[in-house]
Amino acid sequence: MEVVVVGAGIVGAACAFHAAAAGLGVTVLDRGPVGAGTTSRGEGNILLSDKEPGPELELARLSRDLWDRAGEELGPESLELEAKGGLVVASTPEALGALHAFAARQTAAGVRTEAVEHVGDLEPHSAPGLPGGVHYPEDAQVQPVLAAAALLRAAVRHGARTHTGEAAGAVTGADGRITGVRTADGAVLPADAVVNAAGTWGGEVGRRLGAPVEILPRRGFVLVTEPLPPMIRHKVYSADYVANVASSDEGLETSCVVEGTRAGTILIGASRERVGFDTSMNPAVVATLAAQACRLFPFLRGVHLIRAYRGFRPYCPDHLPVIGPDPRVPGVIHACGHEGAGIGLAPGTGALVTAHLLGRPWRGADPAAHTGLLPDRFLAPGGVPQ
Repeated sequence: MEVVVVGAGIVGAACAFHAAAAGLGVTVLDRGPVGAGTTSRGEGNILLSDKEPGPELELARLSRDLWDRAGEELGPESLELEAKGGLVVASTPEALGALHAFAARQTAAGVRTEAVEHVGDLEPHSAPGLPGGVHYPEDAQVQPVLAAAALLRAAVRHGARTHTGEAAGAVTGADGRITGVRTADGAVLPADAVVNAAGTWGGEVGRRLGAPVEILPRRGFVLVTEPLPPMIRHKVYSADYVANVASSDEGLETSCVVEGTRAGTILIGASRERVGFDTSMNPAVVATLAAQACRLFPFLRGVHLIRAYRGFRPYCPDHLPVIGPDPRVPGVIHACGHEGAGIGLAPGTGALVTAHLLGRPWRGADPAAHTGLLPDRFLAPGGVPQ
């Protein structure tokens, strides 16, 4: 089987890695370098802590295991894989009660959670007086572009190829099944299947392949401080982050996320707003995020910001990724719409796509266990988008 993966971000690289490891012929098509889109604008989150029990959490648990396996196969340094754990903190007793209820549902679904009475025991530089939180030992982090590049290099070692260009449309046979992908320069890449892993542009790529899916952009900012000695031990975020992730509001939403990196810089997020593909800088968002971070870690008031970057999270209307074969065009498989969770969910997505291609489970991914992510959930009878 020949497979063309459209997109060389973290999800496309993971799809290529697993498909090539399974012995399939793989060509990765992207108009730019590896990880140049949304992958390069993220923090590298591998989170279980922010996901309600359901289809996304199940994919996250699979992915968490596969990240460890990738670290063993490729070397954790090639990914900058760090099992630092997550700490979710509440700012009020009411918020703490809601957080404990949320954690109890996750515990019942198999996630490791630990109630924290004194936040300062885990984060000595945090603000005094915080009522408590929940520690998630399984949360982790990678350096996103390094991880995407490492996965793609491993795919190439398994025989995958890369092709620079832009997908212009599908080539189909008389039965309507995919036989290739036409690029913008007129070349045709032979294919028995095409994986739409185009991130924020997944909606447009789906349309060009004759299988449109509604993928919407949600802009987010991340702030980066000057390098410091180790000051923050975990990925620390406020409890309202979970609600903001699930929200469909169009306006600006911010919730504090703070973590250190191996380079010594501290990353501060996270903002979410629906502004289309507007890439302009918004100083008010930067100021809001900085103020929230300083309330959580007061020492940050004396620390310099060295830059702020922004990008687009690709999301579906129901805030779940769309993963699996599209019934309208045989041979098209979607792997997009992960919003801000694409880094963490990439290995599970790659394994699940490969399982769909093979028609059998692959590395713990069983299509029968992830039907809630299939694209047909958006289609009315007859294949018409709802």
